[in-house]
Amino acid sequence: MWKAIASNALTLFIVLLVLASGLLAWGRQEYSGPGPLVDAVCVKVDRGASLSSVSRTLETNGVISDARIFRIGADYSGQGRDLKFGSYLVPAGASMAQVLEIVTAGGQSTCGREVNFRIGIASADVILRELDAATNRYVEVVSFDPTADAAPQAYVDAVDDKDLRYRVTLAEGVTAWQVVEMLRRAEFLDGTIAEKPPEGSLAPDSYEVTRGGDRAALVALMQEKQAKILAELWADRADGLPYDTPEAALIMASIVEKETGIPEERKQVASVFVNRLRKDMKLQTDPTVIYGVTKGEGILGRGLRQSELQRETPYNTYVITGLPPTPIANPGRLSIEAALHPDDTPFIFFVADGSGGHAFAETLEEHNANVVKWRAIEAEQGKAAEGGVQGN
Repeated sequence: MWKAIASNALTLFIVLLVLASGLLAWGRQEYSGPGPLVDAVCVKVDRGASLSSVSRTLETNGVISDARIFRIGADYSGQGRDLKFGSYLVPAGASMAQVLEIVTAGGQSTCGREVNFRIGIASADVILRELDAATNRYVEVVSFDPTADAAPQAYVDAVDDKDLRYRVTLAEGVTAWQVVEMLRRAEFLDGTIAEKPPEGSLAPDSYEVTRGGDRAALVALMQEKQAKILAELWADRADGLPYDTPEAALIMASIVEKETGIPEERKQVASVFVNRLRKDMKLQTDPTVIYGVTKGEGILGRGLRQSELQRETPYNTYVITGLPPTPIANPGRLSIEAALHPDDTPFIFFVADGSGGHAFAETLEEHNANVVKWRAIEAEQGKAAEGGVQGN
């Protein structure tokens, strides 16, 4: 009898062990295998949310198949207390392990709505956009010019959302004055900027900020980033450059930035100015003259006058030899790279070619021929514009 009981107990134990092993294998498969999501979705984790509440929300919304398995996996991996608040994009078919990694990794939110305050060379705009989870692309909700327009109602309504994210984006070639003036118009920032930062010291980039963030702290971050970029690239500069300080290289980079908007041309443009410096030729670049007129405070909005081209100022490179005393804008990384690694060319002239780029020349004769071609293109464009006006 006891043998029968022992045999039955052993059999029951084996069955339970097999069932437990099967259950464990099933749980592992559920945790690590593809999840139930058919389409990508945005998952919101509230500030201070518990693992229990998040797991239930994920199960209710069909992101995971079982909240209990999710919690067990989170506790087992040691990530159960690492939830980071924000809105995150979860791709279709994401496993529970992948979902847990997404909501605990932290960093920038990848889903939801965002305000992008863009500071451009000629204007600024505020864009409210929202991520479309299905396409993983941002869709513009509304935009407006903060210097000329009242905020649309859609924007006013959106700023009440605690999860709304903010960023400030600087275009390459903006001036320090433009940045400061526009940041003062960013209603979601606080604090004052005591003085305009040195020209060229701000890194054009996109900066994620928080509502109520300090303007001066943001400017300091921009300066820190530009200083880091300049130091890094200066350490790896080409040999034989006609300037021997990072500050001079930054001045050259700002000129390159203002002369061309085509990335592939930057090193060629830099080579022209480097060649001119080596030959003790005047740089003769309009953007420096314009900066001398405007001081970087806005756009000139017209062509340069002969009197301005002939007037001796520290920035008139038709009159002075060498570089102007300061940068004339905030150059981006590519322009700094171009200034420190210019192409090796024989060119000392360039002029617009009508395609948005430039025609380069080694001799004055070649340059004059390119200028004639450009004047003809200008004339044709003028006729086309007049015809368009008359046609209307």
